[in-house]
Amino acid sequence: MKKYFLILLPLLFGTLVLQAQDPKSTDQKINYVLQLIRYAYVEKVNEPKIVEKALVEMLQELDPHSIYIPKEELEKTNEPLVGNFDGIGVQFQIVKDTIVVVEVVPGGPSDKLGLLAGDKFVTIDERSAIGDSITNSWVLAHLRGKKGTTVRVGVRRNNRNELMEYNIVRDKIPLNSIDTWFMVTNEIGYLRLDRFSRTSMDEFRKALADLKSQGMKHFILDLRGNGGGFMDVAIDLADEFLSSDKLIVYTEGQSSPKKEFKSTGRGGFEKGRLVLLIDEGSASASEIVSGAVQDWDRGIIMGRRSFGKGLVQQPFDLPDGSVIRLTTARYYTPSGRCIQKAYTDGAESYYQDYMRRYLHGEFLHPDSIKFPDSLKYLTAGKRVVYGGGGIMPDVFTPIDTSKASDYYVDLRRKNVLNDFIMDYMAKNRQTLMAKYPTFKEFAKSFSLDGEFMNLFNQFAEGKGVRKNQIIPDRLTSFMTDFTNGYLKDTTLVKKYKSYEEYIKGMIASGKLQEILSEEAKNEDQQNARSIESSDKFIYSQLKALVARNLYGIRYYYEVVKDIDDSFTKALEVIQDEKQFKQLKINY
Repeated sequence: MKKYFLILLPLLFGTLVLQAQDPKSTDQKINYVLQLIRYAYVEKVNEPKIVEKALVEMLQELDPHSIYIPKEELEKTNEPLVGNFDGIGVQFQIVKDTIVVVEVVPGGPSDKLGLLAGDKFVTIDERSAIGDSITNSWVLAHLRGKKGTTVRVGVRRNNRNELMEYNIVRDKIPLNSIDTWFMVTNEIGYLRLDRFSRTSMDEFRKALADLKSQGMKHFILDLRGNGGGFMDVAIDLADEFLSSDKLIVYTEGQSSPKKEFKSTGRGGFEKGRLVLLIDEGSASASEIVSGAVQDWDRGIIMGRRSFGKGLVQQPFDLPDGSVIRLTTARYYTPSGRCIQKAYTDGAESYYQDYMRRYLHGEFLHPDSIKFPDSLKYLTAGKRVVYGGGGIMPDVFTPIDTSKASDYYVDLRRKNVLNDFIMDYMAKNRQTLMAKYPTFKEFAKSFSLDGEFMNLFNQFAEGKGVRKNQIIPDRLTSFMTDFTNGYLKDTTLVKKYKSYEEYIKGMIASGKLQEILSEEAKNEDQQNARSIESSDKFIYSQLKALVARNLYGIRYYYEVVKDIDDSFTKALEVIQDEKQFKQLKINY
């Protein structure tokens, strides 16, 4: 029998009767609270707002990957996965309060009308597009829009005095998920995949066909920093490397019966040496591919332990057009591994795991990672692998910290590299294109001479970044270590009555000066090596940015490969047939 009670409210229409729900029922309790707020709260509230906040908090109690997406954010959130958006087809950068075109998407609306990299947008729909108020979000809000609509832009080009005006009809603009692909040697190809989107497999098959047409026999697939995407796309990619009827992954959850996904045997690269590069940013779909390749001993996994996301989300539409992406199952690699890391301490702790790994030394030393025997599994070839917290690579490559000098960090923080190149390209684009009409000619002949680097250093100083301006206080750090060494040495403590007496004795004997001199020499040598490594890295970054501005983003990666230690190691490993045999890798 239903229960009723009265709530007396000072309303114009008198007493209101509410139906009381059973408080033991969770869904009824939520409805009841909403009714109380609606009819008894002191003032009118924004109900949609508080409901959305409640949804967010509710899902955060489940796991870090179950999320609520409001209707107005849905399209933007899905953009990277869908693989396209409506716009005019340019990549831009704001330089000195001016919108500068960095790259024009081939075949897009802007490309068809003849816009060029280096063009500056002065007006957008008759509004000024110059000044402090111009931000990335402002530009996106005014250039993007529904397919078929028109935006009018006023463009300034360096070699022309008059303003050029274009009426650009917006269209679907592809978002490529492959950053680059190229032949490293006559037989080794390389491809870098940024995410697993709806267009990824079409892009991959075209790139793979291109590499094979150039004679590719062995393949390096770079999944570093790839945070995942669609699960079915990951299954299709893994299928490219495996022969028929091989389990790629299976999923299972409380309300999701076990479901297996197997290879078809129609893969485009089932034979040949294969290396997969991963790191702490490789997650979800990247881990499905890496886990399948590793468990079937199909290729060598290289790099650092992956992120550790083994949860499957399914989208559920809500009546107002918003969406909940709810975790419905866990996925398991062919050997039975669940690589999901723990999340019982909450989302904040979950995402701080990266920093914990770094501080623990995991990015530098594989021995710092310990797995319990309970997480031990075997590959098809009986190699030991581990579950729980990501995919552990077969060959470890440490993170290279030598390139991140104080000088380079300051350059990045103040955006000096990009700003300088945009300024340089504005003055030299036509000359460079005439001299290096193709990337092949650029890669072979272009170099950054002393004059170029002097210009860069002067530009950097103008931005407040002076080379080698931050010098470590080595005396302070040395004396701390020196003092700790004295305190730990029981012989010294017994010999001298105090630390001051110990110091006086060391000075009198000349030993302290000798030690300090040697320490300073070692420090100078270490600094010199670090500066040399950092300078080489900065040089390569500048050259790569020039290549990007001349030929497109994919050529940026082809330049920086030469200073990428993990790439260099992967090339070394894929050329070593003995290592594949030692690891019992099928190729």
